[in-house]
Amino acid sequence: MKTLPKKHAFSLPEGMIYLDGNSLGPLPKGVAERVQQMMQDEWGAHLIKGWNVDDWMGQPVRVGNMIARLIGAPEGSVTMGDTLSIKVYQALSAALKMRPDRRVILSDSGNFPSDLYMAEGLINQLDQGYELRIVAPEDVAGAMGDDIAVAMITQVDYRTGRMHDMAGITKAAQDAGAVMLWDLAHSAGAVPVDLAGCGAEFAVGCSYKYLNGGPGAPGFIYARPDIVGDIQPALAGWLGHDAPFAFERGYRPAPDIERMRVGTPPVIQMTALEEALKVWEGVDMADLRAASITLCDLFIELVESRCPQLTLASPRDGATRGSQVSFAFEHGYPVIQALIARDVIGDFRAPDIMRFGFTPLYIDETDVRGAVDILADILDNRLWDAPEYHKKGRVT
Repeated sequence: MKTLPKKHAFSLPEGMIYLDGNSLGPLPKGVAERVQQMMQDEWGAHLIKGWNVDDWMGQPVRVGNMIARLIGAPEGSVTMGDTLSIKVYQALSAALKMRPDRRVILSDSGNFPSDLYMAEGLINQLDQGYELRIVAPEDVAGAMGDDIAVAMITQVDYRTGRMHDMAGITKAAQDAGAVMLWDLAHSAGAVPVDLAGCGAEFAVGCSYKYLNGGPGAPGFIYARPDIVGDIQPALAGWLGHDAPFAFERGYRPAPDIERMRVGTPPVIQMTALEEALKVWEGVDMADLRAASITLCDLFIELVESRCPQLTLASPRDGATRGSQVSFAFEHGYPVIQALIARDVIGDFRAPDIMRFGFTPLYIDETDVRGAVDILADILDNRLWDAPEYHKKGRVT
């Protein structure tokens, strides 16, 4: 496994094995200082001048370009702002307008619920006979037909880590005349992505998982450069206007990806993300992917040899798995709570999934072996059965 010497770049509590970067990435060093500097020297000293002097207005596309490199997108094709759910709504509504004679949104049963909720809400709002058709993940490519307007697929399943063939499914969708929309929430910063190569029309994602932007960090949206000038934004926000400060009465969208901006960007949060993304300087995604597969494979091997009570819920083949490993167990929730009490941080997804993320920027083989030692102890001695570990919190 090629060494990725970035562990020193993160502020991680001493002794903690953090296997939850697929849910919330840790704090990169330098981010707190940069945010404090922004608040004092930019907001504090410049006040409203910061929009020009510090280029707050250009930040969404500037930061978008930093993410574009990690998802195989060309410069100027990604912008930041709002939440991932809002970006799903934007991309989906724009995609539907591109196929006005079709009425089916295709997704799969492994998709993240929020994406499906946004689709349901949009369908109800439009009230034009649209249908959300959900199939099994393995049936997606074969379900493409001439009634599909949009294929809305999350590349990496949030529960199991199962990974779709992006190029193959995009081709199947486009061969059927559908628009392709990818959710990269569990892909960006975890696996190599080639949006330009696969030709998908849209992609969206969040920046608080593998990109380490912090809780509530903004979402991103990608639109293929050759179609962006024809996109009709459903959320025609002021900052998506071609000339916001002309204060025209009618909406005239910007000619490029900035038409997918909606409201005022969250400058403080985006400053944190911009600084956090510097940790990716010099990181090759192919090297990261190889290290991730090695760590995940080791974890699977050790858990299966020492914890026979658990059942692998993730694909065994690393080529079809994202940067996480999930095991199913009837008592998964209290086991995760017992692990957290021992400073091994994973998380639980109903009904029985114990989920562990592996980020080679700060996780190494020693962490994997240490985590399995503690997991085996908890299972062998039924330490998970203590009453305090059965108490459910709002976030699992």
